[in-house]
Parts: sequence; structure tokens; C-alpha cells
Amino acid sequence: MIANIPETPRKRVVIVGAGFGGLALAQKLAQEEIQVVLIDKNNYHQFQPLFYQVAMAGLEPSSIAFPLRKIFQKKKNVHIRVTKVRAIHPERKKISTDLGEIWYDYLVLGIGTNTNFFGMQNIIENAIPMKSVSEAIYLRNRVLENFEAALSTRDQDKIAGLMTMVVVGGGPTGTEISGTLAEMKKMILPKDYPELDFNLMKIYIFESGDGVLKVMSEEASRKGKEYLEELGVTVRTGERIADYIDGYAITSTGEKIRTDNLIWSAGVIANKIEGFPPEVFGRGGRIKVNQYSQVEGFTDVFAIGDLAAMSGDPAFPEGHPQLAQPAIQQGKLLASNLLKLINDQPMKPFEYKDLGSMATIGRNKAVVDLPRWKFQGGFAWFVWMFVHLMGILGVKNKVLVFINWFWNYVTYDQSLRLIIRPRVTRKIKPDN
Repeated sequence: MIANIPETPRKRVVIVGAGFGGLALAQKLAQEEIQVVLIDKNNYHQFQPLFYQVAMAGLEPSSIAFPLRKIFQKKKNVHIRVTKVRAIHPERKKISTDLGEIWYDYLVLGIGTNTNFFGMQNIIENAIPMKSVSEAIYLRNRVLENFEAALSTRDQDKIAGLMTMVVVGGGPTGTEISGTLAEMKKMILPKDYPELDFNLMKIYIFESGDGVLKVMSEEASRKGKEYLEELGVTVRTGERIADYIDGYAITSTGEKIRTDNLIWSAGVIANKIEGFPPEVFGRGGRIKVNQYSQVEGFTDVFAIGDLAAMSGDPAFPEGHPQLAQPAIQQGKLLASNLLKLINDQPMKPFEYKDLGSMATIGRNKAVVDLPRWKFQGGFAWFVWMFVHLMGILGVKNKVLVFINWFWNYVTYDQSLRLIIRPRVTRKIKPDN
């Protein structure tokens, strides 16, 4: 197989990763006289902030994923290849992919992060991460399958383990999952499974720090904990899950919690790519870049988004927050800077504009931190919904998500609790 990208006299910018940063960059460059090669292991863009709603059967996967080819249908200078990048060869200005080598004039890496299990093998083998649409679907399947299994046993300890949820990580993802599970326990699951005793279902959230939502303001952190406890979630701060053995989550204090649902949202680590010297990598595996997103020691290789640890901003000495907004802003500025670089003009340094952060814990329960205004409650919940609705690609997807949210709000229910297993196909050996 070959990448088969046409040769043109235009400068070629190869973008690896169609996340928020890579997509913002590609959309800007698509308007210019530049050949854009967009590479991703998937053929779609994923709206990561709503993964948890797919996992909790609130949205269909297709509502938060948008085909890349649909985005660039009318852009003949954009060439999309669905493949994995294995290594870069800066000395030859090429990258190695599963489709062969691809050359570049400028290379931009936006391959993001993956779940960080901190080297704990039992956790790696048993915990359920949620860093992609496919992992969100797996989590949905796992939770629903465990409830089905709980109907088929009389062992109370086993039933409790199948129904109990342990969420690790008190950031926005962890709190959103915990809150949604608590609402499902109250409003939905007892109707689906009337034969089960839901007093056996416990929901825990563990955070090793001194509070949940510590990436936000003190008011948001305090209110987030209050909302979780109102919903019946057991909030355990200053503790962590240290191991998982024989169906028990082991806490840092030695306590054992029986659970078959260990949901991991405790940390991330940058996706690794071969070809850089070791000194390029910083904390969490992030790639060190300057204020123009250039990888340390290179002038034609760039990194943006969660992957990049940008120097020069005293407010973020370890790199900007691994959120959508820094990635989008870096991608948009880099598009302008690449044009300046091609035309031998001085580039503009990156300045992060903090637009705020937000999280939702449940119906009419959200926290919003804006640069000059912090608020919580029902209004914050509607603001959260509006902002996320506007961020989803495609008018159809926006409409479908809105309909799902409206229906769920009116009926306290949704009809997406489907167990969808991938079909395993058997490879047929050719006749000799």
C-alpha cells in the first residue's frame, strides 16, 4: 500500500491528528494555496467533551463524530489519509506510516494524549478508560452487560460488585460521569431493572487531591462536591485507587471496594512518536515547543494542543491546559504563522486567551468559570449546554443532540441503552 498523494508545486503541510487543534489548522490552511495532508487513525473528528454522554447512553456516537471527508468535500487541496504514523525522520523531511513514507515541507503534530494508568498493570488490565468514541461505547456496553448479569445471580456480593461504580479522577470528566450515573440510578435504571435492589448500587468518586474540579475555582470545586453528594455519590478526596485485585478496588488506605466497574479518568499522558531526541520530551511525555509551536531544535516541525508543552507563558510554565480551547487557538494562529514562514515574514508568538471552563454534574447542576464571572446552578447548566451544542460540528448533529437533550429533559429518560457488540470475523485462509 502507498499513500498516493499527488505531487504539486505547492508547499506541503502534513498534519498528524484531526483533533481540535489539527482540525482548526487544516480548516484555515484549506483556504490557501497550500497542499494540506491530514492524517488520522480515524476517518472522523471526535467531540471529546461529550464522550461521557455516549458512555452513559445519552447520545448516539454519530452525534458527536463528524466525517473528515464531509468537512473538506469542496477542498481539492486537502488530502486525507486514514492511517497510523509510526515515526518521523526530520533529516529526510519524511514520516513513516502504515501506508508508507510521506514527505513534507512542514510537519504539524496534534496527536493528543492517552489514558495514564501510572504503570499499574492490574489497573491497565481491568479499568475502563474513556479517551475515544470506541472506548465510550465499550463503557456503555460494559455497564449495561453487568446489569444484565446481575439479574442472573443470587449471590448478593456478586450483584453488588456488578452494580457498584468506582470512578477515579475528580476532574470534569469524572464528575460528569459520576453525576450522570447517579441520575440514572435514581430516574432510569430502576425502571429498566425492577427486579434489582438499587440499594446495592454504590457510586464512588476518588480524587487524590483535596477536592473535585480543582482545575476550576474554589467556588466551582465546593459546589461540584455539594452537587455530587446531593445526588448520592460518595466523594472520596485525598485518596486514590492503588490497585485492583480479584474484583476489588484497593484504595491507598488499604480499603477494599467490591466492583466490576472501575472507570478511569485520573490522568493523561502524551501519545508518543518515534524520531525525536529524548530531550525534546517534557513532563507527561509532552513535546517542548517555543511560542511559535516549533518543536525544540526544529524549524519545520510543530506540535500543538495537548501534545505540546509551550514555553514562554509564565502563567503556564508546564504548558497550557490540555483542553480544547488552547488547541484551537494554537491551530488557528499556526495557520497564519505558516503562511508568514513561507513568505519569509516574522511570525506572531502565541498568547493564550482563557475563555473559561465549565462542568455539568446533573440536571440543573453545573458550574461555570468565566474570566470575570463565576456562577453555578440551573443557569450555568443551560450555558454549558449552549456552549457545547455550538461546538459540535454539523447542523444535523447539533439538531440531533438538541432533540436528545430536550427529550431527556422532558421525559427523564432516553432510549439509547443498547448493547452493541462488534462482530468478530474469522479470516478465511486462501486455498492452496
